[in-house]
Amino acid sequence: MKVIRRTAAMAVMVAAALFGPPGAHASQSDSSLPQEVLRTWYQLSLELVRHTPTYSPPVASRALAYLGVTAFEVAASGSADLQSLAGQLNALEAVPQRTAGETYDDAVIIQAAMAAAVKNLFSNTGPSGQHAMASLESKLDGEVTSGPPADVVARSEAYGRAVAAHILAWSQGDGGAVVENMGFPREYKLTPGPAHWVPTSLIAQQQFPLLPAWGNNRPFAMPKGASCTLPAPLEYSEDKSSAFYRDALEVYQTRQALSPEQTAIARFWSDDAMLSPTPPGHWVSIALQILERDGTSLDKSVDVLARLGIAQADAFIGCWSAKFQYDLVRPVTYIRRVIDPKWEPLLNTPPFPEYPSGHSTQSAAAADVLTNLFGDNFAFEDATRHGDGLKPRSFASFRAAADEAGVSRLFGGIHFRVAIERGQEQGPCIAAYTNALRTRK
Repeated sequence: MKVIRRTAAMAVMVAAALFGPPGAHASQSDSSLPQEVLRTWYQLSLELVRHTPTYSPPVASRALAYLGVTAFEVAASGSADLQSLAGQLNALEAVPQRTAGETYDDAVIIQAAMAAAVKNLFSNTGPSGQHAMASLESKLDGEVTSGPPADVVARSEAYGRAVAAHILAWSQGDGGAVVENMGFPREYKLTPGPAHWVPTSLIAQQQFPLLPAWGNNRPFAMPKGASCTLPAPLEYSEDKSSAFYRDALEVYQTRQALSPEQTAIARFWSDDAMLSPTPPGHWVSIALQILERDGTSLDKSVDVLARLGIAQADAFIGCWSAKFQYDLVRPVTYIRRVIDPKWEPLLNTPPFPEYPSGHSTQSAAAADVLTNLFGDNFAFEDATRHGDGLKPRSFASFRAAADEAGVSRLFGGIHFRVAIERGQEQGPCIAAYTNALRTRK
């Protein structure tokens, strides 16, 4: 399949673009090599998210969080400034440490740890994805090991793998390690009544909602999935004078009068599974673009990626907890039932309940974490969807981008406004737990 072959091509293309010909970064003194190794594995991971069937947005957020923690811990062990997240993240015990007095190479450690983590977290990807991981591992192994002495390489590789194994063992107890049937339960009892979710797709697998128990997973930084609770959604009503009807009518009328700019916004942030790196991958892509543009240090890079991954993973757990608590009907179902049976939204409605908006929750959480790290009014350009033929978009701040991501779901016909607004409230509450982590000594 052409789409899947793109994964292998991307692995080679990204590696070649960042590293050039073999030996170009052979010097152990090249301080940028660890960052380049880190970014390259992340770029491949975003491609693997796009092409691995089980990688819906919640599953992608989980993998990206564990990659971030892995990278952070191996870097922290050799840093005079970084402090381990062990004892701060739920159930994460002390990670292996470097042997005092011995010499290690950061690029070799990052390479060994990220290769081990990516191969484990994406072990169920297809043959082309497997080839892409093996090819990238081989290429980067050659790059990072060409300079340091053999004993340093061996010691560094063993250490990187030991940390990755520790983090991966921790991951097995979070409730999300096994995803069967692409995340759709084989048996599920729908909640009776017109206010509640019903399938919005004719696909047989999607007659039950995606990952209904995800909100029960062990979070990373927040105490539990329901740590950031939300008020109940608007009371269901088909009365034309009700607030619920007015919210639905707004979705309907917005779709009927979409401007070209609103359409572009909806498509830019659509972030569909199997067609994009998904919403959490989109925000990781934003971070990677900034880190590369600014030549960010290893310490700052791993801090950014770890916090961003943690906040987004917790955001999906918190959002899913609320979604299945309230189990609210989607706009497309209500509008066809009450307003116009022939109505079509711009975007396909995802197969799970309405309230709150996942895009809004996780984007607001991501924006709060990135604002805490980079500051208010941090301008950037986002070219995440450039490879899909969508023009880059520019933003004056992370919160401006998050606001656009949220309203994009109204333009797409996927969410009521209240679901967007509540998600924008839930996201910062969840991000506060990540922002409170101590990553500096």
